[in-house]
Formats: sequence, structure tokens, C-alpha cells
Amino acid sequence: MIISERIRLIEALFSEALKFIERGDPIESSEKFYKAAEECIKSLAEKLSLEEAKAAEERGRWTVTLLEKAVGELTDKFGIDIENGWDAANHLHVWGFHEIKLDLEDVKRRIPKIRRLIEITTKILESRQ
Repeated sequence: MIISERIRLIEALFSEALKFIERGDPIESSEKFYKAAEECIKSLAEKLSLEEAKAAEERGRWTVTLLEKAVGELTDKFGIDIENGWDAANHLHVWGFHEIKLDLEDVKRRIPKIRRLIEITTKILESRQ
């Protein structure tokens, strides 16, 4: 996928999540925020040719283990905001979407960390074209 398409996808997922927030739906917003963050990690890992991206391509899919390893490497390269954004999104994925234990305020509190991950991702992807 072309970088500009990846960025548009990430932004579209984030925008969809915000719309679900406006509708009062913490479950669907949780999953969309997670998907946006997941695309950030995948995009950065692929752009930087991390081993995890190569392994995901060989397997035909990403696993949680590969995503976690990629987050670690990306955090080492670009700072703790990568991990903070991922952790916030992963929390929403598990507790907001799968377990349905979070309310709107729980979800909203994590938006700035995910937004920051997206900002960093966009900057890195655009600077390395």
C-alpha cells in the first residue's frame, strides 16, 4: 500500500472512531481506535523493514506477538509515545471491544495518546518517502 493511502486509512479509522464517540458507542469506537493504532504500527514496521514486518509477510498475517515486538523496536527508535499510544489502543481493544467493560469516558481519556501515535506515524512516514 502506498504511504499516502496508509495515512488516509489511519486517519479514516480515527475519524470513524470519533463518530462512534459522538453517537455514544464506546464499543465500536474502541475497536476503530485500536485499528488505527494497529495500522500505525504495521505501517512503521513495514516502512522501516523491521524483522516483524518480514515475518508477518511470510505468515500472511500479523500476530499480537509480532505487533508487540515491533512496538518495542519502534519505541526504542522514536520514543515512549509509540508505546503509550499502542498500550492505550490495545487496552480499548481488549476491555472496550472484547470485554465490553469501558464507558465513553474511559475511551475518551485514551484518545490523546492514540492521536499522538498517529501524528508521529504520519510525520515519520511522510519524512521517509
